[in-house]
Amino acid sequence: MKLEPLCLFSADLREPIQVGKGPLGTRSIFDVVGGTVEGERIRGKVLPSGGDWALIDDTGVARLDVRGTVETDDGALVYVQYHGVLEMNAKVMEALGGGGATEFGDTYFMTAPRFETGDPRYAWLNNVLAVGEGRLMPNAVSYRIHLVTN
Repeated sequence: MKLEPLCLFSADLREPIQVGKGPLGTRSIFDVVGGTVEGERIRGKVLPSGGDWALIDDTGVARLDVRGTVETDDGALVYVQYHGVLEMNAKVMEALGGGGATEFGDTYFMTAPRFETGDPRYAWLNNVLAVGEGRLMPNAVSYRIHLVTN
């Protein structure tokens, strides 16, 4: 198994809606308001049509549930959905509390993106397994996304 770089996926976020603590943990909803996708095989913008329905458990681990849409530079639409895990360690809490950022590797922040499209130019995305590593930025997140290949 090998990892092949696919893109840098960055999403701009609104301040979260704090739903509060429920039976499964503390729910926060982050609306996606834009962003970019930059890679050799796919480039475009993240449309303001998605969000993250994050759930933080009592151990300080956030379970991500993200959906969004990418419009490629050549006009294709690609639906992106991923689940992920973010360990809310001291660096993450400091970044969130002060409007700062984290670097890749500062915490366990991993995702498993899945892509769907009807555009034949990007149909190959329908049949790939991808993984991503995230980092926080002020009012944004960024992921280095890789394809899993053999």
